[in-house]
Amino acid sequence: MTDTHPPVEPKRRTLAHRLTIGLLWTVLTPLLILPIVAIFVFAGRGGWWSFWNTILLPEAQFALRLSLMIALWTSLANAVVGTFTAYVLSKHRFLGRGPLSILVNLPVAIPTVVMGTSLILLWGPIGLLGRYLVPLGFRPIFAPFGIFLAHVLVTFPYMLGAVKPVLDELEITYEEAAYTMGAGRFRTFVHVMLPALKGGLFSGTLLTFAHSLGEFGATAMVSGNLRMKTQTAPLFIFAQFEAGQIETANAVAAVLAVLSFSIFLFLLRFTSRPAREGP
Repeated sequence: MTDTHPPVEPKRRTLAHRLTIGLLWTVLTPLLILPIVAIFVFAGRGGWWSFWNTILLPEAQFALRLSLMIALWTSLANAVVGTFTAYVLSKHRFLGRGPLSILVNLPVAIPTVVMGTSLILLWGPIGLLGRYLVPLGFRPIFAPFGIFLAHVLVTFPYMLGAVKPVLDELEITYEEAAYTMGAGRFRTFVHVMLPALKGGLFSGTLLTFAHSLGEFGATAMVSGNLRMKTQTAPLFIFAQFEAGQIETANAVAAVLAVLSFSIFLFLLRFTSRPAREGP
């Protein structure tokens, strides 16, 4: 038998409903939407050719390339170190596990400028380790490698937060079955856990890349903001604003905004795909 009941009419939109939606738009428009619009308005004031010529400036090109390179290496490093840390914290019980779990998430709570300062006090010329390593020729501070260290430190919790919940929810029976079949811990991780971590690894890598691309505070401390040497895209934007070159700064800011938006749009589509798939 076919269902002959008429379709249910949607509920009438009440005055309270309209006021709630209107209030949401009123709050979000000046807080989130208009600032993003302002970036593209100022970036395009001189026209397309002016925008393009700004992006082709050697300083802008260097800053964008350095930011992309640092973000890429940061994502790869955290994909390995973050996954290993998540595995140890999730699957092993040991003395100090609780404090260590808090410690690895501290970069989220501590200002990035403070994290950059801590790296200087460790690796700088007067640092705890730097005072011995700098005379030997190892100078990570005010160099690209120092920026890389800062970005790994600041973005580390994002990879950990994406991978560890997946490991916590992974049923122990799969691991036990692999062990009974003679697989060691490494083979079990590669053939059992790693496929289950694919979504978390992908999300964590994209989040790490996006945050690294826009990182400013720790980078400003450890890089020295040296033009054509250690100046990343966010530092280039800041320097151009200080020099009064508003259109130049906003042109590079628009590029970063488009890259970040593309990454998060792709991430949202990836994470929502299972929910849309039906039987």
